[in-house]
Amino acid sequence: MSELRINSAPDLARDELLAFPAFKTWLSTLQKSLARQSNPAHEFHGDPYILRQIDVQAVDRFGGGRLGFVKLKADVSNSQGEKLPGSVFLRGGSVGMLLILQPDDIPSSEEKGKRAILTIQPRIPAGSLTFAEIPAGMLDDSGTFAGGAAKEIEEETGLQVQQGELIDMTSLAAELTEVSSENGESLQKAMYPSAGGSDEFIPLFLCQKRMPRKNIEELQGKLTGLRDHGEKITLKVVPLEDLWKEGLRDGKTLAAWALYKGLKEAGKI
Repeated sequence: MSELRINSAPDLARDELLAFPAFKTWLSTLQKSLARQSNPAHEFHGDPYILRQIDVQAVDRFGGGRLGFVKLKADVSNSQGEKLPGSVFLRGGSVGMLLILQPDDIPSSEEKGKRAILTIQPRIPAGSLTFAEIPAGMLDDSGTFAGGAAKEIEEETGLQVQQGELIDMTSLAAELTEVSSENGESLQKAMYPSAGGSDEFIPLFLCQKRMPRKNIEELQGKLTGLRDHGEKITLKVVPLEDLWKEGLRDGKTLAAWALYKGLKEAGKI
């Protein structure tokens, strides 16, 4: 750390940046990946890349002055001056939840008849006021991924679930395919929706609940979300087999759908 030059923004103290969970996770992950170049078999072993400098370009804060998003430029280059793309938008981790509801008047082994919940809400970065996606939310600085998922399900749908009811699909798939042992990198057991520009990683969870059909139907069009946090969410209940079409613009939804289908076929869920 002492050899790394960090040029912070005027409204961001160096110590605050170093304590920012998203920054710490990103820097630690990158440094571990760069260290792998010491292996003679690594593609960049002959002229390894080094993280030489970080320039913080912009900062966005949440309510109460809490650090929210950080935009920075990382100088990662080798001795020949060849640089790797280093524009990074730091926002930290989120969780996504595939919430499947099944009427309790059909067998639990029956796939047909299952429903999935989508949230319809404004997403200004996408230019939309009615964006369809699976329930999701940013992780705070405390708790577990599963705890964050359970909290988001309750906030966005009003349904209470226990952590024990959740299946971490990304972690299960990573273990199944032994991703970490193949590439040697210690990335999060999560999907990265935009790895070319953002550090965001999203563990995807599955929750399956059996409910009376009437209760499932009552969720259609329900208004939810934390209104005092600017969340204006409307629930949409769709047939599970149509989830990929209904949420086709949302990367989390498509990734969750693919993981569910793949793990189902592999007999893991």
